[in-house]
Amino acid sequence: MKSPWLNKLSRNFRSRSPFNWLLLCLVSVLVVIALLGSSSSTFNSVTSSVKNDTYTNYRKLKEQARSDYLELKSLAVGETQIKDVGVCGKERENYVPCYNVSANILAGLKDGEELDRHCELSREHQYCLIRPPKDYKIPLSWPAGRDVIWSGNVKLTTDQFLSSGSIMKRLMLLEENQIAFHSQEGMVVDDVKEYSHQIAEMIGLGSDSEYLQAGVRTVLDIGCGFGSFSAHLLSLNLMALCVAAYGSSGSHVQVALERGLPAVIGNFISKQLPFPSLSYDMVHCAQCGIIWDSKDGLFLIEIDRVLKPGGYFVLTSSTTQQQGSSTSAKKGIMSTPLEDFTKKLCWSLLEQQDETFIWQKTVDSQCYTSGKQDTIPICKGQDMQLYYQPLAHCISGTGSDRWIPIHSRSDSMNSTELKVHGVYPDNFFEDSEFWKSAVRNYWSLLSPLIFSDHPKRPGDDDPLPPYNMVRNVLDMNAHYGGLNAALLEAGKSVWVMNVVPLGVYNTLPLILDQGFAGILHNWCEPFPTYPRTYDLLHGNGLLSHLESQGCNIVEVLFEMDRILRPEGWIILSDKLGPIEKVRMVATQMRWEARVIDLQGGSDQWLLVCQKSFVRK
Repeated sequence: MKSPWLNKLSRNFRSRSPFNWLLLCLVSVLVVIALLGSSSSTFNSVTSSVKNDTYTNYRKLKEQARSDYLELKSLAVGETQIKDVGVCGKERENYVPCYNVSANILAGLKDGEELDRHCELSREHQYCLIRPPKDYKIPLSWPAGRDVIWSGNVKLTTDQFLSSGSIMKRLMLLEENQIAFHSQEGMVVDDVKEYSHQIAEMIGLGSDSEYLQAGVRTVLDIGCGFGSFSAHLLSLNLMALCVAAYGSSGSHVQVALERGLPAVIGNFISKQLPFPSLSYDMVHCAQCGIIWDSKDGLFLIEIDRVLKPGGYFVLTSSTTQQQGSSTSAKKGIMSTPLEDFTKKLCWSLLEQQDETFIWQKTVDSQCYTSGKQDTIPICKGQDMQLYYQPLAHCISGTGSDRWIPIHSRSDSMNSTELKVHGVYPDNFFEDSEFWKSAVRNYWSLLSPLIFSDHPKRPGDDDPLPPYNMVRNVLDMNAHYGGLNAALLEAGKSVWVMNVVPLGVYNTLPLILDQGFAGILHNWCEPFPTYPRTYDLLHGNGLLSHLESQGCNIVEVLFEMDRILRPEGWIILSDKLGPIEKVRMVATQMRWEARVIDLQGGSDQWLLVCQKSFVRK
């Protein structure tokens, strides 16, 4: 009786000539010889050592017989083959899926909703590689790259940069193809530091270096200009995430991302942001263009939802100043609608100076049910899995165990706080130790590739240490945020966007409460960012998760290629089956792919890929 595998081959070759059968037998013999010769080391492996805790015996998979084995095995499991992967047209250089304004208008969306994210209306899939712009250059390494970008890497023109006049957008043109975001030798006055110092004083601090002592670790910067305020906060060891609307003719988010700063495309015209309640210590808006007292206060209610108890809402707006009065420096008299809404939200106005107003959210959860705020009801149920839900006219988070004032938190996660998140302390600390080891391994893995066998670009000097290989990381299945914590502890100058996929236990509140950047995302859909955003993509167990969710892995891989910069890196850890499938597609997408066997009893394999610099 034939085995199922032979039956499958028989059906596939029933109408084929004897020559095909002979060719198949010949290839099979070669495979068997290769397998017998390699014995237990089917792949080149890296043996983990307890003592030195680094990967060893790492090299490329060069032997053609082993490559043929992987190809035949992938065919045996029915992996879809992609043929003739080409380069997308020039019109897709800055393509962002799910933001098709024309399609949204045709679908009847209006009143700003046509500018929002609508993946359900634009599900076109082209298996092509998005090329970089003609004048694209690899971003400068940090810290220089945070303040200087290549103007050819973004869609905004130099004239658009220089015509921006607010304090968040003052720029200096260094050369014809570079733009700087900082002052140099007094040639350009940058008001960002002064502005940050002003905010600190308004909330009762001596200087902005005291933000952390005041409980401010995370800031949601709405609109964010070109990221100058966020970059300054990052230099103070705060995590400032820029959120700004998509722009078909260029976007502040794209510029911030090109600087290597934390940013995502997002707005809340009609939908809530993809964050749980009680996420941020401060929300900042400087000339962000939002009319806060419109839509019955829905925008302010959304700010209240994501603010932690005792958190601050900083609003700098000439419109607000014109509507209000500056007769009292301490308690400015606001326009009636805005004043009414902030009172209903139990916010107190701390200070007003010129165009800047600062409110503080109450730390008393009973304030909303005291009878004075009866016009805004309390939301029913928890919002742990909120994912682009409609804006809600209700107060969130008052019944949560996470209702902890920002001034009362500990500097690091303790057992009590972990239990609030439903996490066993032993599991958390074990995960932490695992990622400390993994970071050492990853860095030792990538370093020789960067310094030794990384191709030198024409006209570039050899990198001199300390050379920061990676500015940012997209952790596509972040779990507890252990990779982020380990990178910080190792002193790496890198920030991580921690993604919690839909369909797993939602650990995003835990990640945000550690002071990290994070977002909830469905990987069956495109990620809300521009092309060429990240230096390194990481996914531990991601491939198995995608299969369990029924996602099209090929579409996800092309999405990964879109958001990874040229010559960027991908590290995927999973079981051998998913790794084999992805390796096959990766090579067709012109990625340089290496499979690494982590021995020592582990069933996990690594797939390390580098994206090529595709021009045509």
